[in-house]
Amino acid sequence: MEPMRSIDELTQRNVEIIAEMEKAEANIRSRGERIADQIATWVGSWTFIVAQSFILVLWIILNLIAWTNHWDPYPFILLNLALSFQSAYAAPILMISQNRQAKLNERRNHLDLQINMLAEQETTEILRLLRLLCEHSGLRLTEIDGRRGLEQETRHAEIVKQIQGEIEAHTEGATDVLEGVSEDDAEPLSSRV
Repeated sequence: MEPMRSIDELTQRNVEIIAEMEKAEANIRSRGERIADQIATWVGSWTFIVAQSFILVLWIILNLIAWTNHWDPYPFILLNLALSFQSAYAAPILMISQNRQAKLNERRNHLDLQINMLAEQETTEILRLLRLLCEHSGLRLTEIDGRRGLEQETRHAEIVKQIQGEIEAHTEGATDVLEGVSEDDAEPLSSRV
């Protein structure tokens, strides 16, 4: 049997496992995903915002005070073209990075759900065994209504159906409210007075 570990040892082990998972995830990225992540990191930084702001202000000032050669006079059409070009390329690159991150988050959520379900099953079994131990030892349990309720297996499918029903009910209620608002907006102003 494995000796008991301290909280610090268990925490260190968990941190190492998470670091290994992160490292494995980073290693399976394609070259395009790595480039997209680097660009997203750069574009989403304060360094980029400050640098771009400085360039834009400098561009505008130089074009406003230039004595002889205004390469992009007011209304700065060339600057608008450059910014549109930058946006046209940055948006899809950022979406690539976000989509990859969303897939990673979804996998982590599934892992969390699986771990939570296993923990719930283990807790249920521990409660059942604890009750049996108490009964076997002759310890009297206080009477609590439904004390065996926690020992019952959780019916996940029923919980999912219940959640979906609540979501649908709230969605239908919101739709009814929105339809009522849009009908009010469709009334002519003369009929509202």
